[in-house]
Amino acid sequence: MFKELEEKLRRFEELHKLVADPKIISNPREYKKYAKELSWLQKIISRYKEYKKASDEIASLEKIIEKKHDEEEFLKLAEEELTLLQSKKQALEKELNERLNEKQEDVARNIIMEIRQGTGGIEAALFAQDLFRMYSRYAAKKGWKVEIMSTSLTEKAGFKEIIFSVAGENPYARLKYESGTHRVQRVPLTESSGRIHTSAATVAVLPEAEDVDIQIKTQDLKIDVFRAGGKGGQHVNVTDSAVRITHLPSGLVVSCQDERSQHKNKAKAMRVLKARLLDKTRRDRQKKISEDRKIQIGSGDRSEKIRTYNFPDRRVTDHRIKFTIHKLESVLNGDLDEIIDALSEADRRR
Repeated sequence: MFKELEEKLRRFEELHKLVADPKIISNPREYKKYAKELSWLQKIISRYKEYKKASDEIASLEKIIEKKHDEEEFLKLAEEELTLLQSKKQALEKELNERLNEKQEDVARNIIMEIRQGTGGIEAALFAQDLFRMYSRYAAKKGWKVEIMSTSLTEKAGFKEIIFSVAGENPYARLKYESGTHRVQRVPLTESSGRIHTSAATVAVLPEAEDVDIQIKTQDLKIDVFRAGGKGGQHVNVTDSAVRITHLPSGLVVSCQDERSQHKNKAKAMRVLKARLLDKTRRDRQKKISEDRKIQIGSGDRSEKIRTYNFPDRRVTDHRIKFTIHKLESVLNGDLDEIIDALSEADRRR
């Protein structure tokens, strides 16, 4: 670990020189690339410096204690300080291990999340809505910005589908484990007999693509405009502002109609298309990743689950790591750190 950290420290110092070079500054694409890498390394290096400082202080205190200083009170204070520093060092070492296991090209990215109604009818649509609220509240706690890209509502309530972006400090590093089928077990409001129903919704987490990742040719796109639908009244568009983009080589189709401006709908649809193309490119390149994602996301059937939210027992269970907590209300209110930390630790150990 320390060999790798020293290499990153040298790279960090090299990047400081690069971003100050007039030749690099004059090239926006190259400058952005180096600045992004520098930003990612900043936290690792700051923690590494804290770690080295704590190690030096521990060594100094151990020498003092070994000399068996005559003042008993002084020795007691030194031993207490040593215990605190050793705890700090262990915590920093754990954090450094985690950060070194993160992929720089993904961890600093913003993300696009897609939540879709799975098995369970209207109850599944309501659960998809609950999941969106859960992630929105988690994002708010982290200081991230959520932007809705596209929604498709059921006739009664809830989401058939909702696509939204999450921007801020490293959302992908925290939310990448959320891809998969989520299952809920509860008594629906419409169930008069009190029988528990099981429903499902799928979640996909896609790193947002940048221009350097995906190059799309204009001739590869088929763009259709149409009148947006709605529930009636003043919110129904009277102009052709909705946009559907088809990427002809891949067959991917993205529609966006939430904005009243055709230009804004097109821009959002392109962002979603690029994220999906980046994801497809990666899956095609790496067969194992493709297989893992297929297992995670599946078809939306409730049997293909990664996590269960059980209302009668107030229980949330992540089946991938056999982790259970009885804090259902807190989790649905956006307190996801305990689950995500457990997933992150299991991933690090693997």
